[in-house]
Amino acid sequence: MSNSSTSAPVSQILKNASTFEDEPRKKSREDWRKAKELEEARKAGTAPAAVDEEGKDINPHIPQYISSTPWYYGASGPTLKHQRPQPEKQKEFSDIDKWYIRGQSTKKATKWREGACENCGAMGHKRKDCFERPRARLARFTNEKIAPDEVQQPTLSLSYDGKRDRWAGYDPSEHRAIVEEYQKIEEAKKQLKAEKLNSSEAEEEQDEDEDDEDKYVDDIDMPGTKVDSKQRITVRNLRIREDTAKYLRNLDPNSAYYDPKTRSMRDNPYKGTDKEADYAGENSIRFTGDTKEHAKAQLFSWEAQEKGINVHLLAEPTRIELMKQDIEKNKEQIKSVVRDSIIDKYGGAEHLDAPPRALLLAQTEEYIEYSRTGQIIKGQEKKIIRSRYEEDIYINNHTTVFGSYWRNGQWGYKCCHSLIKNSYCCGEAGQRAIKEAEQFSGNATQSEYKEAKIEEVKNTNKEKTKDSSDNSSESSEEDTRTTTEKKSKKEKRKNKKRKHKEKKKNKKKEEDKLKEALRKEDEHNKNIEKLLQMDERKRPYNSMYSAKEPTEEEKEAYQMKRFREEDPMAQFM
Repeated sequence: MSNSSTSAPVSQILKNASTFEDEPRKKSREDWRKAKELEEARKAGTAPAAVDEEGKDINPHIPQYISSTPWYYGASGPTLKHQRPQPEKQKEFSDIDKWYIRGQSTKKATKWREGACENCGAMGHKRKDCFERPRARLARFTNEKIAPDEVQQPTLSLSYDGKRDRWAGYDPSEHRAIVEEYQKIEEAKKQLKAEKLNSSEAEEEQDEDEDDEDKYVDDIDMPGTKVDSKQRITVRNLRIREDTAKYLRNLDPNSAYYDPKTRSMRDNPYKGTDKEADYAGENSIRFTGDTKEHAKAQLFSWEAQEKGINVHLLAEPTRIELMKQDIEKNKEQIKSVVRDSIIDKYGGAEHLDAPPRALLLAQTEEYIEYSRTGQIIKGQEKKIIRSRYEEDIYINNHTTVFGSYWRNGQWGYKCCHSLIKNSYCCGEAGQRAIKEAEQFSGNATQSEYKEAKIEEVKNTNKEKTKDSSDNSSESSEEDTRTTTEKKSKKEKRKNKKRKHKEKKKNKKKEEDKLKEALRKEDEHNKNIEKLLQMDERKRPYNSMYSAKEPTEEEKEAYQMKRFREEDPMAQFM
């Protein structure tokens, strides 16, 4: 076989056979037979496939009516180019990064320009097409209040997929605002957790069950996380792996449809089953909050329009709400008037204010069966009603609770008659001391009471000893008193000086700690800025970070260095 016969299709061979004048019939039949054998050999795989002008193999199993080129195409060899889209018939579409201009502010001109609108002075339209109010004095002559030029939107040629592209015209820089918002939320959550932990330190014994759960979480080695049960703060912001994904809630293929592109499940996945779960689909959120109240208000506005009242819910919401309140108030008044008229006519007002039947007869439908020894055989024992306050807890050696004694408009302890809640119980001795104070004088002060006691002691000493011994003892007592008073004053002065020095030392220590915390906070902020400027895929991965509760100095440094966006002078910093 020659090269021309191996590369030429059957139509080309038949076309070329008519050019030979000698033995045309015999020659054409022989070429046709050779072409047929070559085609069968190519289909069987014994001969190489035909090659087009681009060097690509042509499938020999393609039908002839597809592989054969039309006579007007002018192909010199085997090809399938006529079956592919022709470039001159293809439409040119806009690039993926081109979109309509949004939010572009144009500069205002100060003078009227040639070709601009005579009314407003903006470029892009004429006076007859101007949408602004016609001016008495045109901008062409006054050169005042020149309107900004119109933004000429580009004419985009979008393909079928381009018209349906949900991300068309999206600016990736807008995602930065979302990231900052979530960072603020995370910081607020951490602060709330820290406050809860500080408030719950006194209640650690009562929360043993929660501590056991946290200990169980610590035993699990989760990749990339380090959980501290005391602080309940994870190092990295990862999704909680205990949460069940939406598409795993019900594996029945006939259950609610899950859209993987938007990660949404509108319908309830447990619909038609007896299983109760906390997730009822995303459409259930539409019927929460004030949705029902809004639907009632809409129904009320429709009914009012049917009765001839011209109101609209979106245009006049306050008016509709006031009308609704007035109508409900009138309905309640009408009901009360009807009820009072029926009671006046037939009587029975005493039955409306009667207590429940169970309280009247002291009977209930709860069945309790007791044995001969008093134990319960059937039913449940009545619960002991307890108050929310602590019961039978006595402090500071008291045998009664505070509030068991009353004197002169004040509560106290019955065991010692003390009126101070945090006082220590003295028992009967405290009662005797209070009685003696009351017997001495109901309105006497503490100093007068002490003087009276001193006089009683003096009188008893005078009766036992002589007058001379009494005078000597009195002088010695006065000397001891003066010496003790001088010593106490000196000790007080020394204590004041020592406390003042300790306060100065503590202030210096606190200032040094605060300076160190401010320095660390500056370094931390600089590291954060470096990490934010880096690419997310190139950021370092640190799983050995230990989260600790911040000190008071660190909290103060964070508050001093924190950037406050609500501050009006923040933009000048």
